[in-house]
Amino acid sequence: MGPLAGAPLRLFNTLGAELQEFAPLEPGLVRAYTCGPTVYAYQHIGNMRAYVFADTLRRVLEWKGYEVVHVINITDVGHLTSDMDEGEDKLELASRREHRSVWDIAARYTGLFLRDIAELRVRRPAVWAKATEHIPEMIAFARVLEDKGYAYEIESGLYFDTSRVADYGKLARLDVEGLREGARVAPVPGKRHPADFALWRASPRDVQRLMEWESPWGTGAPGWHLECSAMSRKYLGPRFDLHTGGVDHIPVHHTNEIAQSEAYLGGPWVPFWMHNEFISLSGAKISKSRGNTIVLPDLEHAGFHPLSYRYLLLGSRYRSQSEFTWDALEAARAGHRRLLERVRARLPAGAGPIPPGEPVRLGEAARRVSEVGRGHLARLDAAVSADLNTAQALAALTQISRDPALTANDFAVLVSAAEALLVIGLLDLAPAELDVSATVEAVNADQVRRLLDERAQARGRGDFAAADAIRDTLDRVGIEIRDTPEGPVWKARAARDAPRGE
Repeated sequence: MGPLAGAPLRLFNTLGAELQEFAPLEPGLVRAYTCGPTVYAYQHIGNMRAYVFADTLRRVLEWKGYEVVHVINITDVGHLTSDMDEGEDKLELASRREHRSVWDIAARYTGLFLRDIAELRVRRPAVWAKATEHIPEMIAFARVLEDKGYAYEIESGLYFDTSRVADYGKLARLDVEGLREGARVAPVPGKRHPADFALWRASPRDVQRLMEWESPWGTGAPGWHLECSAMSRKYLGPRFDLHTGGVDHIPVHHTNEIAQSEAYLGGPWVPFWMHNEFISLSGAKISKSRGNTIVLPDLEHAGFHPLSYRYLLLGSRYRSQSEFTWDALEAARAGHRRLLERVRARLPAGAGPIPPGEPVRLGEAARRVSEVGRGHLARLDAAVSADLNTAQALAALTQISRDPALTANDFAVLVSAAEALLVIGLLDLAPAELDVSATVEAVNADQVRRLLDERAQARGRGDFAAADAIRDTLDRVGIEIRDTPEGPVWKARAARDAPRGE
């Protein structure tokens, strides 16, 4: 029985906006970078899609036989309240809001983020690159750009001159000339062009920022875009294969990363760019600034296992906008439970030949199964090879779970392979574990107060849909709210009385 060649891996490359067959710069090795969180607040369930997507991509690359070096950054300085050069640093703003130091803010929300992705079984990257630990690399990177004539200094800092880049905006296919003609006033005095962006933001005179460093351009802090270019270069080299992130990164952050990195190199940088779409809530993008935030513990307090949310995400294409509803999550849990019931009926817990969480290669799995099993493997491979079609992969897994012709060995190998690709607890979760009991004791008072604060902010700006969504979220986890002249008061009711669904 010859080797199972597998389907060619075709991925949608945002740079060029087309499906392309993937091949790494160096045979057998894939180097990938994912834009990570800005750790100034809880990461909501929409944020989690980016990391489940990147984790799935990594697992598929390993399935195809590649060694993968994956880097994710932690932005703990430099990201302003606008993705452009406007507003305050998000960490400093959070520090004043919560009356904690910026370092405490970063540590707290980094820890909560790491907890959430672990609950979703997203594997740790080779490197977590924290921005504040790489200031010297950022300064060195910016000095090269200045020496090459791509940067200019003004009172507010060092800025990248986008007019020096002929194809600026190619990732997002921006009409740069139209933007320049339509802009009358640059948001930062002294900027030569509206699209120019900060490499280094100088601290205002007589103002001491909470986070600042010395540089050739005065005391200040790095620009958000500079961070990723400098850190990816340190850990992945001057050129690497894949860069991922959310679609919101395309028009500004990733566009500016490309401009400064290609100016630094004097040529092409990253050949493949992949982006996941948003998860929406009641037709609106989930956004911390809009107040309609749902975080992973909210799902757990409502009785849902985190892997049922992963199952929900895998049920749609990563490039498709998806609507989050409690009914959809309930339906995902039901499908997840049925699948686990069929698997558990034929496969004892932990009986797969590949330990849960470990990578498995297509060739290795193919050597362990019969011709019948190889047919199922080919369908599973074809699904993930078609731009990570995880919905089709789940359908292939359903076929595996229902095929009575599979031997015990074939079934165990196929389930192990599917678990390695999709990570939905096939080998170690009992169906009953998908119903996480929400008890009064499980209610986190800090989390309730956080949601009530966000509800008050939403009502204050007249966004009553967002305020109602937060109230509904609390209601589902057994929290009753009563609005009084002194403000809202709440109490927890017994978990058995908490409603399910919408």
